Amino acid sequence: MTAGAPGPSALAAAFEQACLLELQALKPGNVHIHAPGHRMTVADFELSAAVAAPLVARPGARVGRRVREAVEATMAAVGQNTNLGILLLAAPILAAAERGGDLRADLGAILAELDRQDAEDVFAAIRRANPGGLGRVPEHDVTGPAGDLLVAMAAAADRDTIARQYATGFADLWTIGLPALAAAIRRSPFGPDAVTDVYLAWLAARPDSHILRKFGVEIAEDVQRTAERLIGSTVRAGGPAALMEWDTAWKQRGINPGTSADLTVATILPHLIRRFP
Repeated sequence: MTAGAPGPSALAAAFEQACLLELQALKPGNVHIHAPGHRMTVADFELSAAVAAPLVARPGARVGRRVREAVEATMAAVGQNTNLGILLLAAPILAAAERGGDLRADLGAILAELDRQDAEDVFAAIRRANPGGLGRVPEHDVTGPAGDLLVAMAAAADRDTIARQYATGFADLWTIGLPALAAAIRRSPFGPDAVTDVYLAWLAARPDSHILRKFGVEIAEDVQRTAERLIGSTVRAGGPAALMEWDTAWKQRGINPGTSADLTVATILPHLIRRFP
């Protein structure tokens, strides 16, 4: 950790606050304080954030270890996968933040340093969490031997937006997430409404990976088009009722834009890190 970098307690606090703030936002189809869903409650996610925070922010730890230990703690606490995607995204961001320099450059360096042990730990975490719709792939399957983590992520990048972040140096964070957050904050103070805007921006940007895995391209693209219509006018013009209608409809069908929610946490996190000296 370099001088001026946030300390581990500050990074853990930023991670936990990012998770909690995401829960306060009305995110159609996903779990939030306005409605549970998918056999999960807000309390499950609050506990998950609390037990994962010190592990995903463990000072000096490699990315893979952060993810694996935080997943293990989460599964022990709540007995189900509530945060695998969040942890995969947050671990390299927090490791980069420890360096105290330019976050994007440090994040690129962290990703370049990933090794076989990181791959083994990440694959173990994925097997332990057993995310819905994971399936099997011919190469770089998590049930097989671990190799180069970045190569595995690159192979999955066209079907998984979280893998895409590893393969591209988190480019989408700077072209989709953070610009959406900045625009939302210009309209209103940083808070749940701004987080809703970020969530919809991610949901509209590309088909949600979790929906793709479970329901296929047609439904994922239909949800994406709906998010495009919801952005801006609905949220700003008395939109909560409309958002809740879609929340109910998607949850009744088991549709959960979980990847977009994970990416929302990853977008909030850099903003909060700057507020935790």
